[in-house]
Amino acid sequence: MNRPNTLSQLNEPAASAEYDAIIIGAGASGISSLVRLGELGLRCRLFEAGEGPGGAWHWNRYPGARFDSESYSYGFFFSPELFAEWDWKEHFSGQAETEKYFNYVIDRFDLRKDMQFSSRVTAACFLERESVWEVTLDDGRRHRARWLVAGVGPLTLPQLPRIEGVETFAGEAYHTARWPKTPVSFEGKRVGVIGTGASGVQTIQEVAKTARHLTVFQRTANYCAPLKNGPITPEEQDEIKASYADLKRRVNSSRAWFLHTPVLRSVFDASPEERERFFEERYNARGMGIWQGNYMDLVIDEGANALISDFIRRKIRERVNDPETAEKLIPKDHGFGTRRVPHETNYYEVYNQPNVTLVDLKQTPFKRITPTGVETTNAFHELDMLIYATGFDAVTGAFEAIDIEGVDGLKLADKWSEGPITYLGLMVTGFPNFFMPAGPLSSQGNIPRTSEYHAEWIARLVKYMDEHGLTYAEPRLAVEQEFMDHARDVQSRHLSAGVDSWFTGVNTNVDGRTKRRVMQYRDSADEYRRRSEAAIASGFDELIKK
Repeated sequence: MNRPNTLSQLNEPAASAEYDAIIIGAGASGISSLVRLGELGLRCRLFEAGEGPGGAWHWNRYPGARFDSESYSYGFFFSPELFAEWDWKEHFSGQAETEKYFNYVIDRFDLRKDMQFSSRVTAACFLERESVWEVTLDDGRRHRARWLVAGVGPLTLPQLPRIEGVETFAGEAYHTARWPKTPVSFEGKRVGVIGTGASGVQTIQEVAKTARHLTVFQRTANYCAPLKNGPITPEEQDEIKASYADLKRRVNSSRAWFLHTPVLRSVFDASPEERERFFEERYNARGMGIWQGNYMDLVIDEGANALISDFIRRKIRERVNDPETAEKLIPKDHGFGTRRVPHETNYYEVYNQPNVTLVDLKQTPFKRITPTGVETTNAFHELDMLIYATGFDAVTGAFEAIDIEGVDGLKLADKWSEGPITYLGLMVTGFPNFFMPAGPLSSQGNIPRTSEYHAEWIARLVKYMDEHGLTYAEPRLAVEQEFMDHARDVQSRHLSAGVDSWFTGVNTNVDGRTKRRVMQYRDSADEYRRRSEAAIASGFDELIKK
């Protein structure tokens, strides 16, 4: 088919489409998209694999699961009335309350009628002749729409570790991202937790309270910082409600869509005494200010990063009684903030308990898992329960789990074989009318904030297309390449570019994930919005062939 690489006009657009838009996923991205496209009067259908809304907050119901961005900055901002109605109970909401919130939102705005749960999308194919997307569900049913919105999330597809015998364990076994709805008791049990990332840290804190013995298998030590959670007082609730406009402005003008933004000065501009006071203040304050609200050069200058890394190392040593254990908990292969920083509540104090053992897998690697426990190179650990806090095939995994086919038989997984390639993280050349709110290389951080902006941008493009009789949109190849070059250049300036993590696409549990790639847009949210708004102001010139 002779296909223009542009927004283009067809005589009978999407005549065979059952819906105007199909949305995949009922997390923050999917809900935001359903709201914005619904406001345009479109016929929308949202398919969700889970039994209810919430995305990560439906699946990740492990003990201790909660926000590490402030609840009132995480909830939706598209409605002032919604913001005023909902009372968050804690500064950092737990999973149960968060799932309740998502259900409240979809019922409050009558979205449930357009949602279909327990419906996993397994394939999506662009039919060029009709200019529609056809999606296939896991039960074999197929549906068509003019636009396809994949709000599948960056941390969605869970991964088990590559350990011999992982399938042989005869005790209780759970992955943090697929935790059962029924209660799980740790009392009197020998429990093993594999992984000390954000999910592992939160899980470990809870398991240690009641387990007969907890064995933590640490693959990579992480710098963790205090969360300082607490209930929201009535006075604080009133203040939060009255600050809607200011909170919305602050999160939308911060670097990563949080309530925290870097101090616009170098750490070297401060005296040692001033710097120490500032670090202490941020470390002991609520939330992720120690990471997201610190001196601007800590994530781009090795000397600056060494100062904050040394500060956090001192804190770990102060909080862990046994010096040998403390040293195991201190990262040696990366600096603070160059990987995801887990936020914790008494995490390091857990290792002072007599019922907790830390196994450093860099010193004594796994040999195998057996029906009764875990064997490392120097010991066998008998277990009644094994918990995998081993994360996800991050950023691209959930997209590649769906067989997505664009024009001329092009598979998205093939196009992304060396890493994701996108325009603004929202669209991909060769995949017309296909959108990815919070997709690879989009401006990320506080996901609901980015998702809402992405959903608004998508809706403005769709509205523009309808107003101009256009039915076919995809980025020009040169523009997609220019954005990728820019994203690579930005990442190269950050210390995280030289660190193996899901930030750079490295995952030893997944084939082909050993090479560092550009996965996220590392420039500021302001710069991302500037580029996105420029596309709108130009009449979406990047999507139109001149």
